[in-house]
Amino acid sequence: MKRITTVRTSVTAFSFLFTVTAVALAAQNSTIITKTSSSSSGSSSANTSSTKTSRVRKTAHHRARNVRRFVSKPKGSSFGDPTAGDDTSGEDLIVRQAAVDALGNLMGSMVAVDPTTGRILTVVNQKMAFESGYQPCSTFKPAVALAALEEGVITNDSTRLRLGKSWYLDLKESLARSNNMYFAKLGTMLGLNKMREYAEEFGFASPAVWGVEKEAHGSFPTQPPPESMGGVGKVASFGEGISQTLFQLVSFVSAVSNGGTLYYLQYPRTPEEMENFQPRVKRQLNIEQWLTPVREGMMDAVLFGTARRAKQPDMPVLGKTGTCSQDGMKLGWFAGYAQRDGGLAVAVLQRTSQPMGGGPHAAEIAGRFFRTLANEKYFIRHEQEQPKPAMPTVPAASIQLFQ
Repeated sequence: MKRITTVRTSVTAFSFLFTVTAVALAAQNSTIITKTSSSSSGSSSANTSSTKTSRVRKTAHHRARNVRRFVSKPKGSSFGDPTAGDDTSGEDLIVRQAAVDALGNLMGSMVAVDPTTGRILTVVNQKMAFESGYQPCSTFKPAVALAALEEGVITNDSTRLRLGKSWYLDLKESLARSNNMYFAKLGTMLGLNKMREYAEEFGFASPAVWGVEKEAHGSFPTQPPPESMGGVGKVASFGEGISQTLFQLVSFVSAVSNGGTLYYLQYPRTPEEMENFQPRVKRQLNIEQWLTPVREGMMDAVLFGTARRAKQPDMPVLGKTGTCSQDGMKLGWFAGYAQRDGGLAVAVLQRTSQPMGGGPHAAEIAGRFFRTLANEKYFIRHEQEQPKPAMPTVPAASIQLFQ
């Protein structure tokens, strides 16, 4: 009996030992299988990840290559000395200093004009102003508005257009807010040929400065962009395809200011030229009866709209901004005038690759310019010293030579 018990105990012990060993071996095998499976899975995952990464890289490269095809590299720098190379002979030095201070080290240009005579008082960054034309962006909208009013597309008493199911805007607010849909619809209703006709009448696409050969001519498109890119409406709302100079813009704004007289701009440089200066009328524009809603829209743009950074506490300023891109650079425009006797018309253009650019920033530059002159009592002195002259008309033969 004792021997049987001992055998049973040995068997039990052996069985226990065998079980433990089997479990250990099973666990080891499981670990090996798991590691192998994990290694295989990791290898598969790595291959998949590698394939995905390769595809992403190829896609990114393809997209980047396409972007490089269609996006121009920036031409020019954003900062520097905008006065470099300027000839200040004959300029109004008070006006010039105000413009220089307003621009600071921003690579932009500014042209200031007496809107009652067409005399250029200063041109800061003369190279930029004279050598090229630029897309006008939204500064072309007042010209579109006047064309639409004269053609009867809208009237002084009814300028509202339907832009959505229950969305209407009038001209005044559309100018203040620079609404693209409103002006795209106006442009479509006018048509490209009619817009070109008025653009040429208002002095765009032809030299604005009398006797200065180096001024760029500007241009107006003969064909609109494809409908997929905005069509005729894009020309009216963004100035797409138009090339304008600062002189053409400030000449047009001067006509809005003085009631419709489009002067040849003159840039007297010598004491003799300044002494013998006489205004030269390019043509009389038939716009005076349509000016009220356009002026109100430009005033509201400064009071609370896109040009509000030009607002002054002690004098009314009217203006229009513009923002778009050209040659990889962001364009920021402001065109406007101080509405008072002895006031000034001004065009500001800023070109930058920085996010700070655009029409509102150009309006801020104009605001600093007007503020400096107001603090200097310039407008009061100018009003007292320069009585408003008669508006002589240039003989037709002379006009044709320069058109």
